[in-house]
Amino acid sequence: MKTSEFLKGLAVSVWTGTVHLFRHRMTSMYPETQNYPNTEMYAYDPKKGVAVSGWRGRHYLDMSKCTGCQLCFIACENIAEAIEMIPVPEAAHAQNKKSIYPGVDYGRCVFCGFCVDACPFYALYMTPVAEISEMNRNDLYYSPVELSVPPVPNPAPKVHVNFDKKRGSHDER
Repeated sequence: MKTSEFLKGLAVSVWTGTVHLFRHRMTSMYPETQNYPNTEMYAYDPKKGVAVSGWRGRHYLDMSKCTGCQLCFIACENIAEAIEMIPVPEAAHAQNKKSIYPGVDYGRCVFCGFCVDACPFYALYMTPVAEISEMNRNDLYYSPVELSVPPVPNPAPKVHVNFDKKRGSHDER
């Protein structure tokens, strides 16, 4: 390698780094933005036989529709073993005679959505809430009562797109 080629490459590298040093960044970092493309819950429509597209995050359990059939438990049994049926006598509904409801251990869940697909009564959904990290592993277990609380919708932030011929489109925040 010649010295002139080395110096030329070094000059180009320094010039490129200096030019980009004073530009706005194109990537939005995590704490600033939590934008979900859609806020639809992942569900399965047994009448049509198709899944309704949506994010696969934390589960939502509609206890008024759950019959305790344990199909979600059976679907998860050989995959992740994350769902177990818990008796909740204080939340008894007429259609659930045994008063058993699914609880989810997110330390084991692989977010495959088979439990939602197996539910024929539209009682189990997956929400776009994917922020369920905890410092203690035992806190990753959600009881049926915790799953029955609907998630707070997180509105997507306003995006100000700037189209630039050199850099392409980027967010101007």
